[in-house]
Amino acid sequence: MTGYILFFLLALTLIVLFSGIRVLREYERGVIFLLGRFYKVKGPGIIVVVPVVQQMVRVDLRTVVMDVPTQDVISRDNVSVKVNAVLYFRVVDPENSIIQVENHFEATSQLAQTTLRSVLGQHDLDEMLAEREKLNIDIQRILDEQTDAWGVKVANVEIKHVDLDESMVRAIARQAEAERARRAKIINAEGEMQAAQKLADAARVLVSEPQALQLRYLQTLIDVAGDRTSTLVFPLPLDLLKPFVERQTNEAAKPAPGPAQAD
Repeated sequence: MTGYILFFLLALTLIVLFSGIRVLREYERGVIFLLGRFYKVKGPGIIVVVPVVQQMVRVDLRTVVMDVPTQDVISRDNVSVKVNAVLYFRVVDPENSIIQVENHFEATSQLAQTTLRSVLGQHDLDEMLAEREKLNIDIQRILDEQTDAWGVKVANVEIKHVDLDESMVRAIARQAEAERARRAKIINAEGEMQAAQKLADAARVLVSEPQALQLRYLQTLIDVAGDRTSTLVFPLPLDLLKPFVERQTNEAAKPAPGPAQAD
């Protein structure tokens, strides 16, 4: 009878010992509590947890990819948009991730949603669309500072979509079209100004060299004659007509002869 009792006690002891054996993977850690108080962090590999006296909580150290749900955000210029994002974080301190917060996954998710609305609400719509990288860095920095006490490291935040109403999309399209028209007018005006400047420079050269004007006339004749047209425009220099004009002016200025005297 005594032998059966010893065998039973030995079997029970082996069962209890084997029940306390835990195997933790490379990316897992075990937070051990001794009679309800924090004892130590163990793992990876084979660890022994004394039943009843010790309890273990597994903690995953791998990077978690969290999809932040779509949030309704009102920008600083009073435009309503829908924004969603993706969050990358991981546990770097297993002790604090268990002791300091009830559920670090849920807490990080709620904090990410609140921070996304808060940060984007401080910027205009144009900044949301054009400076997305800067906004990602701001959100990541704020989340990383607030989750540090939980033993969580926020590695990256990426804004995925900024959805606008159909009316706002049309307004932005009209704004972009007006901006392109403005740039076209500015470029055209700059071209006209440069062309006028070149013409003024050419005029000064022609004034300083009268022979250059005559050569320009001849070049114009060559250009017109090369178009195979039956009409030929000949530029007549005004200097050729100047003597005739002066003679006509002098004759007109002479006094008219008086009536003939009777003999």
